[in-house]
Formats: sequence, C-alpha cells, structure tokens
Amino acid sequence: MTSILLVKTSSLGDLVHNLPVVCDIHRAVPDAAVDWVVEETYEAIPRLHRGVRSVIPMSVRRWRKSWWRSETRSELQAGIARLRAHRYDAIIDTQGLLKSALVARAARGTRYGLDWASAREPLGWFYDRTFRVPWTMHAVERNRELAARALGYQRVPDVDYGVDARRDAQRASDRYAVLLHSTSAREKLWREDDWVACAEWLAKRDTRVVLPWGCAEERARSERLACRMPHATVPASLSLTEAAGLLAGAQLVIGLDTGLTHLAGALGVPTVAVYVATDPRATGLYGCRRALNAGRERAAPSASEVTGCADAVLGIA
Repeated sequence: MTSILLVKTSSLGDLVHNLPVVCDIHRAVPDAAVDWVVEETYEAIPRLHRGVRSVIPMSVRRWRKSWWRSETRSELQAGIARLRAHRYDAIIDTQGLLKSALVARAARGTRYGLDWASAREPLGWFYDRTFRVPWTMHAVERNRELAARALGYQRVPDVDYGVDARRDAQRASDRYAVLLHSTSAREKLWREDDWVACAEWLAKRDTRVVLPWGCAEERARSERLACRMPHATVPASLSLTEAAGLLAGAQLVIGLDTGLTHLAGALGVPTVAVYVATDPRATGLYGCRRALNAGRERAAPSASEVTGCADAVLGIA
C-alpha cells in the first residue's frame, strides 16, 4: 500500500480546489491510502471525499492566537504526535505557505512542494523535492499538476471532485434555490437590487429562496434581503456539514466568489458564480459539469446575465 499525506489546510475554496487531487491519485495509484491535514474549521470538506482514508485536523489559526498557553502547547504536541505516527511514502504540500510547509516538515516521509518561483513564499528548503508549476494555470490544475509531478503520473483531462453530500441533503417538500450573497471581501459583494431581481426570477419558477449566513453582518444582510424577496427564508446558523447538505438539496445555487459556491459546483448542483472583483480564469468554477461563471475582474454582471446563466445550467441534464 502506498501512503500519501496531502497538506492543504485552508481556506474553504482552496480545499475544494484540492479535492480532484484525491481522485487523480486513486486513478494513478490504485493501492493508495490518502490522508489529509486540514484546519479544524474545515475538516468537513475532505471528509466528504470517498477516497480520503483519514482526516488530520490541526488548529494552527487558533494556536497562533494563544501560543503562550499550556493548553495550546499540549494540543500542539498531540497534533505533531498524530502527524508523525505514520511514515508516508509521499507528503505533498499543495498550499505553498509557511504554515503548510511547517506541517509538511513535521510529518515523516519524502516531502514535495512548489519551487521558489511557484509559491507565494520562498519555501523550497522545507521540501526534499520541488517543482515549478505555472501561475497561469487554474488553481485546480496547479494542485493536480504538483501531485502528478510528485508521484510521476500524467493528469487526465477530466476533473472529478469525488464528493457527495446526498446523505446530508436537506429534505424539503418544495423547490428551493440558495443565494450565497456573502463573502469575506467587501469588494466582491454584488448589488442587493440584483439579488432581489434573481429572487423574483426564481419566484416565477415556483422556487423559494434560502439565504444562509455565517456572521452577524451576513445575517443582517440575509434578513434585509429576505424582506424584499418573495418566498425567502433565513435559516439558523449552519455547520459546514449542514451547509453542504443544504447545497446538495438545492435546485440551483447562485453565489459570489466564495468557498460554498465552489462546493456547490463540486457537488454537481446547478451553480452560477458571480464575479465582481476577481478573475474567474484563475479561481472560477472549474471542471463542474453544471456550472457557469458570470462577470469578470472589476466588471460585475447584470441580474439578467446571471439568470441567463441559471437557465443554461438548469437545462443541463
């Protein structure tokens, strides 16, 4: 059995972009046992993949804020011990940041990472072997290429995310769409009038709207939008697993450039991603059969463009 450790700790969208690596590995190395190191906040994502043997949660973000506490030191020592409990044939760091390089360095086995020209930080000396992967590639293909180079196989054209949340899907008696209007970057926000226009378009198709949220500001926006939308509901706070189930049961997801939108596309749900400030060529929905990107860098799409994309993805069987 070939044992492989993937190091991709965050964030949500980056984790979704790394899921196809697991499918690629199992296709190329049938006897592979794949473990994955991830931030504890996001451990639900690799757990969705049928090909991940073990998820190793780490708490780097939390530890960084309380490094002086004895409890933190104890947790850190336990985390490192778990990381080093097994010797891996290959440790592949597709994150390319100092925190992920330190995690890779703590694990036992041959370490692979990006070279100095391919990573956001100069980390080559943390690894046993490094590879140059062009920045011009989409994030999904950068991850896939690094793993392929490390393990010596050729990537296939098809992208398979390998995730399934049907067992957690929300059992609703009516049709619903999820509108993901929130994002961590304010410059990525879309006009509220356009969200309302999308909800009105959905109402004509007998589809109610669900407006999930993640913090107090996002909840306030959800409630504000719901007041202007026909048949809109604002759910209680959702865990990541619950959010995946909500997405899996939806007839349509329209969302900003955020991790949950990428997860919806990966789950095979008809999805439209709305790009306002970032370039979808670099980090847009990718390899998802029933998904389209609308808008481009610093050029927000109109509501009619988005609903036109929604019509298109709903028409794909």
